[in-house]
Amino acid sequence: MFTITRIVCMQKRAFTLIELLIVIAIVAILATATFVALDPLIRFKDARDTRRRTDIAAIMSAVKINQVDNRGAFLPAIGALAVDSVNMIGTDSSACDSFNAFCDTAVTSSASCADLSEFTTRGYLGSVPVSPNGGGGWSVGHTGYTIQRSSVGIITIRACESENSDEILISQ
Repeated sequence: MFTITRIVCMQKRAFTLIELLIVIAIVAILATATFVALDPLIRFKDARDTRRRTDIAAIMSAVKINQVDNRGAFLPAIGALAVDSVNMIGTDSSACDSFNAFCDTAVTSSASCADLSEFTTRGYLGSVPVSPNGGGGWSVGHTGYTIQRSSVGIITIRACESENSDEILISQ
């Protein structure tokens, strides 16, 4: 009797070079499309603009809460502002208009400074915020934010620069 033995030949199957190149090309195309769609530069600009909005909202909140606590009177630094002049918020007493190239609304003069650090000593702000660096590298004593008081007591606070949106301001 004969026994028939069956020999099974197992072939090892692997990816070919062409298949690997096609997969790499597809991954590269997807990565490029994702990078272009997300555009990180725009996202960073949006993030800095959002921080500016948050900062001016915090300053305006401190102004209003302080006004309520003082029966309608402004902080002396705000009450002393020239009517309708645009003042750089900061602790510097001069050269407040040196950043006009970066400000959407120009600071009135080099002496147009508003020191709001009293808000920190009274507990209305943890610290006077400084605008994130977009184009203007804010020096010590300058914040990148401006404040303006109208003749009827309307306070307008602006971010000096807006990178990816219209002018950033709050007026109350």
